[in-house]
Amino acid sequence: MDFGLRDRVALITGGSRGIGRAIGLMLAEQGVNIAFCGRTRETLDETADAIRAHGVQAWPFEADVSRLEDIETFVRDATSAAGRADILINNAVTSLHAPFNEQTDDHWRYHIDVKLMAYIRCAREVLPFMRKQGGGRIVNIGGMTARIVAPLRVTNGIVNAGVANFTKQLSYQVAVDNVTVNCIHPGATATERLMAGVARRASDANVDIDTMKTEMAGEIPMGKFIQPKDIASAALFFCSPMANLVTGQCIAVDGGSGLSVNY
Repeated sequence: MDFGLRDRVALITGGSRGIGRAIGLMLAEQGVNIAFCGRTRETLDETADAIRAHGVQAWPFEADVSRLEDIETFVRDATSAAGRADILINNAVTSLHAPFNEQTDDHWRYHIDVKLMAYIRCAREVLPFMRKQGGGRIVNIGGMTARIVAPLRVTNGIVNAGVANFTKQLSYQVAVDNVTVNCIHPGATATERLMAGVARRASDANVDIDTMKTEMAGEIPMGKFIQPKDIASAALFFCSPMANLVTGQCIAVDGGSGLSVNY
C-alpha cells in the first residue's frame, strides 16, 4: 500500500535500534529518506545499510541527545544533507529498572534530559523547517508508564507523562502551521531495554528469565509482547495523509494491557 510519503525526509532520534530502527525501516519502505542519530557507530552504520536497501537515502549521525549542542548539530547536519525535514520521530530513551529508593538525582536528571528535554529541543530545532515548507509531522514515543503505575520504572512514568502533556501543548501551538503532533504509548515491546527489565524482575522474584517472560506476556490480554514493527505501523499512520487532521492525540499500542479509561 502506498501511503503517499515518497521523497519525504524523516529525522529520527534513537534510530539505530529497537523501535526507532523499526520506524526508520517502515518509512523507508514507503520511499522516505531517513536521517537518524544514536550513540553507537556500529549499529548506526548497520541500520543505515538496511535503510538504503529500500532504495532511499540514509544519513546516520552520532549524537547524545541529552546534550543540546548534539541536538543542534544533528538537526543542522541532517537538514543540510537532506535539504528538508518533513517528519520528526522523537524516540530516544534511557531508563534504569529500579525502585524509587534506588533512583538518584543523577538518574532523574539524565532521564529527563534524554527524553523529555530532548523531545522539546528537537521539536524546537525542526519546527522552523516545517513552517517554511508549509507543514510537517512530529511523532513522540512515550511509553505506557505515562498511564500506569510501574514500580521499577518510576522515572519512566513521570517523564512519559510529561511527553504526553508536551504533545498536547505543542499540537495546539503549531496547528496553524499545518504541523501535527501526536504520541504513541508502546506497551511491553520486545527490545533490548525490555529484556533488561525482565532480567531485573526475574532477579527480584528469584525465578529464571524464561519464567518471567512467560509471566509478563501473560499479563498482556492478547498474550504476547508488542513488536517494534507494531509501533512503527502506528507511526506510519500518523505520518501519512490518513492522519491529516489528527493531532494532539496519544495512542497506546499495548495489546490491551492499559486498563485505564481515557477520554
